[in-house]
Amino acid sequence: MRFLLVEDTLDVAEAIRDRFERAGHVLELAQRIEDAEQLASFNTYDLIILDVNLPDGSGLDFLRQLRQGQNPVPVLVLTARLAVDDKISALDFGADDYMVKPFDLGELEARVRAIIRRRAGGARPLLQAGNLQFDMAERTVKVDDELRELTRREQILLEIFLTNTGRVLEKEELLTRLFGLNGESNPNAVELYVGRLRRKIEGADLEIRTLRGLGYQARLIERDAL
Repeated sequence: MRFLLVEDTLDVAEAIRDRFERAGHVLELAQRIEDAEQLASFNTYDLIILDVNLPDGSGLDFLRQLRQGQNPVPVLVLTARLAVDDKISALDFGADDYMVKPFDLGELEARVRAIIRRRAGGARPLLQAGNLQFDMAERTVKVDDELRELTRREQILLEIFLTNTGRVLEKEELLTRLFGLNGESNPNAVELYVGRLRRKIEGADLEIRTLRGLGYQARLIERDAL
């Protein structure tokens, strides 16, 4: 999945980025609110990890601007502040969760998974479409309880489709979610990974449709209607 990290402390930012990139995610970094605003205006992210104390202002002001602009992207706030009022402000402004520095990277990763699950309508660490199950914590994929071996990139692509069921996803959006702004620039790479994913989840109740000139759409197959 594609995340935006807004954090000006470089060693903290690099530790977070390394952790999430090892899990196969794309994570882009902004060290100032000005940069974060520009990235969020022109790109689609699955989640934003947001520091409060930034060189050019408060991350909470950026959060408030996102919500006033009707941007529904999930936001997890990071801060060194301990005051209860700060936590209340973050949640009232529209944060999905809140962590106080210093924090454990494993807990951060787990909280991110929990936010994504809640946004997808689930409480367990599972994304499911009929007989297909994707365990977000274990990073395992099963079809009819049969384990299917997917690469990290294929797992991320499946995660994107499962959390956007019914939505038309353009090739360019999938490309940046999979590889980031400075990654792979050939849209044919998306076709390659979609083709591989289809083969590996053959028999699943999830259909990945190609919509000519538009992109891709994942939908649940209604077996009773067949």
